[in-house]
Amino acid sequence: METAISSERVTAPGSGATPAIELVGAAKRFRTPSGDVYTALHDFSLSVHRGEFVSIVGPTGCGKSTTLSLISGLAPASAGEVRVMGEPVTAIGKQLGYVFQGDVLFPWKSVMGTVSAGLRFRGVAKREAQERAREWIAKVGLSGFEDHYPHQLSGGMRKRTALAQSLITSPEILLMDEPFSALDVQTRTLMEDELLELWSSTSASVVFVTHDLEEAIALSDRVCVMTAGPGTVKGIYDIDLPRPRHVSEIRFDTRFVELYRDIWENLRDEVLLSYERAKSNG
Repeated sequence: METAISSERVTAPGSGATPAIELVGAAKRFRTPSGDVYTALHDFSLSVHRGEFVSIVGPTGCGKSTTLSLISGLAPASAGEVRVMGEPVTAIGKQLGYVFQGDVLFPWKSVMGTVSAGLRFRGVAKREAQERAREWIAKVGLSGFEDHYPHQLSGGMRKRTALAQSLITSPEILLMDEPFSALDVQTRTLMEDELLELWSSTSASVVFVTHDLEEAIALSDRVCVMTAGPGTVKGIYDIDLPRPRHVSEIRFDTRFVELYRDIWENLRDEVLLSYERAKSNG
């Protein structure tokens, strides 16, 4: 049975308070090299409650990453409103953590240097920053690798470093853009469980972009389905699976299968439309 499709979640963490993130009728348009205007997002509205984990899924080119850019302040909206903690987004927010799809570690810095960098940029003394970094390095299972550099780490270890780098500053908002897509299946599952465990000990609101519907359901409180570009919200689904969750096990839950079927029925048409467009343009 399909869950209610709504932009609000009655039982969401922090409901009743000002949402952590609000996009109201947001749009983003770009000028192409030919001089035409390309609309990536159109009339996009979404609220994310404080402490909530929301995933965004949709076909390639629907504006998922663009949505994160608007929330983070990396790009301004062309129309509509974008607010974080009740305030309009006018610049890159200091309360944000961002985990990208590719590695953005400092190649010239060790794990210790990378994880402590955010605190050092905020004026924390070196000794205190390193002590706190050591704690986070242990939390992500990298004790003993403090002096290793990115080229000496596996893909999973680099992602663990990136998580520690983002979470050490206690961000109120954590934005994640397909962070595990380049990992093998086994490592990816381990990292998903690691993320849930780390997130559960924080109060961060998470917006997680992924192409993997199973990943979105396994991690999230709600899943937002986007239309083929120009992207807008097609439906939002409550994920009423109990927490804590283990990603490798929750996928076999009967309710998980029901949710997957219902959401995929909504998402499939958008994926097919995007695919047909790509073929006709190719």
